[in-house]
Amino acid sequence: MADIFRKKSIAELMKMTEGANSLKRTLGPWALIALGIGAIIGAGLFVRTAAAAGEHAGAAVTLSFVIAAVGCAFAGLCYAEFASMIPVAGSAYTYAYATMGELVAWIIGWALILEYALGAATVSIAWSEYLNNLLGGVIPYQLCHSPFEVSTLGVHGLINLPALFILLMLTLLLIRGTQESASVNAVIVFVKVTIVLIFIFIGWKFMNPANHTPYLIPANHPPVDLGNGKIQDYSLTFNHGWLGVLRGAAVVFFAFIGFDAVSTAAQEAKNPKRDMPIGILGSLVVCTILYVLFSYVLTGVAPYTDFVKAGAGKEASVAYAIQHYMLGYEWLSPLISVAILLGFSSVILVMLLGQSRVFYSMSNDGLLPGVFADLHPKFKTPWKSNMILFVFVGLFAAFIPESVAGDLTSIGTLLAFVLVCVGVMIMRRTDPDRVRPFRAPLSPLTPVLGIIVCLAMIVSLDNRTLLTAFGWMLAGLVIYFMYGQSRSKLNTNK
Repeated sequence: MADIFRKKSIAELMKMTEGANSLKRTLGPWALIALGIGAIIGAGLFVRTAAAAGEHAGAAVTLSFVIAAVGCAFAGLCYAEFASMIPVAGSAYTYAYATMGELVAWIIGWALILEYALGAATVSIAWSEYLNNLLGGVIPYQLCHSPFEVSTLGVHGLINLPALFILLMLTLLLIRGTQESASVNAVIVFVKVTIVLIFIFIGWKFMNPANHTPYLIPANHPPVDLGNGKIQDYSLTFNHGWLGVLRGAAVVFFAFIGFDAVSTAAQEAKNPKRDMPIGILGSLVVCTILYVLFSYVLTGVAPYTDFVKAGAGKEASVAYAIQHYMLGYEWLSPLISVAILLGFSSVILVMLLGQSRVFYSMSNDGLLPGVFADLHPKFKTPWKSNMILFVFVGLFAAFIPESVAGDLTSIGTLLAFVLVCVGVMIMRRTDPDRVRPFRAPLSPLTPVLGIIVCLAMIVSLDNRTLLTAFGWMLAGLVIYFMYGQSRSKLNTNK
């Protein structure tokens, strides 16, 4: 039986950056920071903030963001160490291959599908919701919702066509080239950060202190009637107090997904040893500051109980808050919706970029079919992989609700973060003399804290999400033992 824990040496990994089948190095530090911000600020901020506040954390969703950011910071430092040391496409998958062996690398690669592919699907669903809000609801409910969703009027969804449309447009842009995609992303990032700052600045004047009192949801908070016989019960363990804040952190953690996607582009960075830590940590710091300010203003403008009601802010919380509580600034609502649509587009773009680069690395290692590593003869992008991803992600976006896809995205990301932190500790022991252009400080404390915080957020997720993710990982193991194990390029028995 083949050794399922066989490792790929860093020398072997670096060979991927050479030859005709290598990706082009076109990205500098500012492009990488913009790539990170482009991936981070999106559905997590504009949709998940409202969900976390309304269902679990209340006004203390700001503390949820801080907890999630701390976990990301620990993991981000570990990512930065790896990305500067092993500047190869594939992110956490590649790092695990060098430190923990092939089986663990496969598990991470499979988990990253939950992060990037489902992340792109989740954001495309949010894109569809905001587009319909901007157009005044002209798109029929059946054509912009999954079959598992039912409107307050009892209308069942059929397919989410707007989500499929944006996925196709961005897939074609990615095929055209990484530099072109990065340039479009940089413009979008400027617009959406500007809009976030405008909302914070104007919304500050409309905050009601009563909406922040009490800051934590009390255990005796009365339930909220959601209609159709449903209620929001705040007496449940993870729906109030500090445990509610922790569950909120697991929910808004989705808002931070993206900074690690910067590491998937390491093979396309001009000077990865210097630029990768700047891109990863720089984008994380900028977004954390914006997130705390944004969530503080949003929950100050509108009471968090509004955000659990269908049609009253859950799908379009920012537009709702402006229209109902920021009188005189209604003109800002459509502009913000346009900017949010652009912001979502950049998130989807980077998620699809990250997923195709993970598949590119796994295919080069023989764990996936060679089609995922085929580069376009002119554009030097994995175009076949991008097209296959469009079909896969499109199926989720068209037929799965946002809440299901979003929580699965979080658990896939958290698992990858945990294993990257473990990998840093292993590499420090097994290869202490290797040159590290960037070193995670206070090791092993930093990776250990990263593991603890991320595991705590995994545990706080609901049982349905945990069981679904467990089933997904079991399916991945079956595929590995039936296909990847025997076809691995490290398999000496072939």
